[in-house]
Amino acid sequence: MRLGLVCLAVAATFIASVWAWLGAPVAMPQGLHPGEKLWCISYAPFRGLETPFNVETAIPAARIEQDLTQLAKLTDCVRIYSADQGLEHVLPIAQKLGLKVLQGFWVSGDPIKTKIQMDLAIDLVNRYPDAVRALVVGNEVLLRGDLSAPDLANLIRQSKARVKVPVTYADVWEFWLRSREVAAAVDFLTIHILPYWEDFPIATAEAGAHVAAIHRQMAQAFAGKEVIIGEVGWPSAGRMREGALPSPGNQARVIQDVLALAKRDNIHVNVIEAYDQPWKRALEGTVGGHWGFYNDADRAQKFEWGLGVSNHPHWKLQAAGGIAFAVIVFGAAWIYRRSDIIPLPLWLGVTGNAIAGGLIGWTVANVPLESLYLAGWSRSLAYAAVAVASPIVVSIAMMRGTALPRFSRLLGPLSERTTDRLQWVLGVVMIATMLLALICALGLVFDPRYRDFPFAPLTAAAVPFLLHSLIMPRPAGERGAAEVLGALVLALSVPYIAFNEMLTNWQALWTCVALAAVAVSLIQVRDARG
Repeated sequence: MRLGLVCLAVAATFIASVWAWLGAPVAMPQGLHPGEKLWCISYAPFRGLETPFNVETAIPAARIEQDLTQLAKLTDCVRIYSADQGLEHVLPIAQKLGLKVLQGFWVSGDPIKTKIQMDLAIDLVNRYPDAVRALVVGNEVLLRGDLSAPDLANLIRQSKARVKVPVTYADVWEFWLRSREVAAAVDFLTIHILPYWEDFPIATAEAGAHVAAIHRQMAQAFAGKEVIIGEVGWPSAGRMREGALPSPGNQARVIQDVLALAKRDNIHVNVIEAYDQPWKRALEGTVGGHWGFYNDADRAQKFEWGLGVSNHPHWKLQAAGGIAFAVIVFGAAWIYRRSDIIPLPLWLGVTGNAIAGGLIGWTVANVPLESLYLAGWSRSLAYAAVAVASPIVVSIAMMRGTALPRFSRLLGPLSERTTDRLQWVLGVVMIATMLLALICALGLVFDPRYRDFPFAPLTAAAVPFLLHSLIMPRPAGERGAAEVLGALVLALSVPYIAFNEMLTNWQALWTCVALAAVAVSLIQVRDARG
């Protein structure tokens, strides 16, 4: 027992130390000083599961006024992208609060809907001209391919003829270079520079310099016209793209770097966006819903100018949860031990299981971030379930000397099925882990762009099985076909995922290691019969 307590102390110390390191605040540059405000920020009023794709969605004026009152402390201007679903209230409320508005209207491939949007926006602009900074005719229309450049330029000219405010169009910077006729039609260019979404993603440290370099390139290419940055920002959660890591600290760093450079070079910048928009997760995965300066649920600000930011602000609670889980793992192992004399390798195996289970805090924190609708919640909760079950069940199996059963011992003919309840539970958890690993691997091979990397729960589930296969003696017998096939699919997937996501993506590499651990565990399974 004394050796077990020593191992528990080691596991607890390791878990606490790692979480303290993860939770340490990251120093930030000084983007804005107290009293300074943003030039503009993108605003969408949707909360929770509200979505602009539901034509019946209509945000009440009182809620928009509540948001704009909060935003007036942060910015002098808001950018909106359409003129209906409650956004028609923005201009009159902004005028009352002393805010300016970049009033947009949604341009799509449907000319009737576009005409309705255009008429609504122009009517609002002409009724409240003093609150309008500019009229934005469409957003990323060329990127989506909804209109040709000549048709879009014609729509811009039609809009200019009906208003007395500046008129612009907004799109990713590259599309301006391909569509000179659109640039000729606007009063100034509104370009989007999103380092995270570039074809070759830009890491956090280079994001500010990248934005400044692209702006200089565009200003030179379109000399004589002002070029403003209509969207720039960074996500606070979601999957890595090569070396571009979404996190609270990186979001704060990129925004403040960009604002400092913009102030130095006198560039007008609109930050995307005011509030997290969960509905965007249906389009872009987890990362799409976490670009806000404020959280969606509680409208809380994510960071303060110039102050350090923790990527895991609740790290103390997560560390405590990890340590408590380690106690449960060791307690289960001790209660179900076969003998009072437990060799060191078994205690080391339990220690490894407990340390892997220390990721439970990360797993739990990611469940609401990465879950959307029934399918998303089911997947996230399944990962969490195996992350909790595996360290406990495998530790008990180690202490009982129970081998990993072939899947046929659970799913084969009744005469061949095991009657050992622990083997049943062990086999069910292993099958679930394999299936989730296969779902993860195949998703990252065939449709990876918006998929998260479940490195935390997959590690917590996979490591105990790997340790069991390495520490415990293997029974004699043949490998099962299901186990071999599963291991083969994972083994083929791992190098492809690592190559496709690049070696700078530590989330992908960590996930690949966990997938490889599952593959090794599967290939080690033999017939566990008597």
